[in-house]
Amino acid sequence: MRRNVSFTACGDFLAARKLPETYDGFAEVRDFIARGDARYFNFEMVLADHTCWGNQYYGGAYVRAQTSVLESIKSFGFNAATFANNHSMDFGYEGLLQTLDHLKNAGLPVSGAGRNLDEAAAPAFLETPRGSFGVIGAVSTMMNPAAMAGRQSRRVPGRPGVNGLRVSDSVVVTPEEFDVLDRIIRKSKMNGQWDISRAEGFRPPLPEGTLNFRETTVEKGEETRYVTHPNEKDMQRIERNIISARSQCDCVLVTMHSHEVGLDDKELPADFYIEFAHRCIDAGASAVIGHGPHILRRVEMYKGRPIFYCLGNFVFQEEAQESYPEDMYEKYGVTSDTTIEELALLRTDHHRRGLLMNPKVLEAVIPYVELENDEVKKIELYPVSLGAELEYWQMGLPRPGFGRGILERLNALSVPYGTEIRIRKDGIGEIVL
Repeated sequence: MRRNVSFTACGDFLAARKLPETYDGFAEVRDFIARGDARYFNFEMVLADHTCWGNQYYGGAYVRAQTSVLESIKSFGFNAATFANNHSMDFGYEGLLQTLDHLKNAGLPVSGAGRNLDEAAAPAFLETPRGSFGVIGAVSTMMNPAAMAGRQSRRVPGRPGVNGLRVSDSVVVTPEEFDVLDRIIRKSKMNGQWDISRAEGFRPPLPEGTLNFRETTVEKGEETRYVTHPNEKDMQRIERNIISARSQCDCVLVTMHSHEVGLDDKELPADFYIEFAHRCIDAGASAVIGHGPHILRRVEMYKGRPIFYCLGNFVFQEEAQESYPEDMYEKYGVTSDTTIEELALLRTDHHRRGLLMNPKVLEAVIPYVELENDEVKKIELYPVSLGAELEYWQMGLPRPGFGRGILERLNALSVPYGTEIRIRKDGIGEIVL
């Protein structure tokens, strides 16, 4: 029989520097987080010193934090973390390893990244007075395949990186569209290099009835649609670790960092993510916790267990950087002689665009989940505001978000998938089980 446990979970923690020890609303958020035996968050910054070079492939913007943010993490009471996200490799392998060392030295069990694939994929275990937890972190948005950790062989060390979930995708088209694409490919010879590689045995042969539009597989079907699935090899690795963790703890939490969208809607998870989450629950996970796109996504109850497709941001100081690698300046047609402020104005068109200008990016929820013998008995949702009404340099700190319609919006996203959120008189939401 599994012990009765609880957990709270937060989304992305992007704090560039130490937060105020107290501020208006801090205590209320901290106290809600403290209700969980396990108190989880995703660390989406890099604790790299200035010996680390900026990676050629980075998560859209380089994010680096001062090590003093570890004090802020402790002030909120977190006791478990993942470091599997699209920014993990912003400052190369050394930056990733330095970050892991800092988090672990701060006493945080960390999953999702490691010195090799087995370490990155392994669950991080947390022992609490009431019960034990296994946390498995994964990321589908890697920016470049080199971010994925590699397994060690008998004689060669593994490669540092993240526990990646690659995506298998294809485009299904009608027979008429297939024939048009086939003619375009043959006439343009755009796949010449790929065809030579296949003839020389460096690429596998194409399955019957398919073609490649460069790297995209095209198949015949009745209607035109884009299809995604989790990479089977990666999926099986994660399922094995869920089964292994379940044999060693009371509750297994699986987390996913995914920016990929469903159709053309950022609030919808991609098809592969839904399949991934369902398979994780089938393998024994008590919950799937999502983050990544910096915006709330629906909550689904699958076989009595919650899937939070994205909790939103918890702390968001994406623009509060002291310096950037030269690549960041070149991206916007300037050099590092340009000030940080000037670069920010270029990026945001004088703060008329960008993540901080989207009010939905500054809304989040914190779930509190109670389990009895691994059966979910209660789910509460605490609304969080990161200050959309403030000046952009003041935004990003989590405060109570009552009366802002956050839970009403999340309910509207979730109801089509069978999830109902009732809002109590105290402003906290409860999922109807």
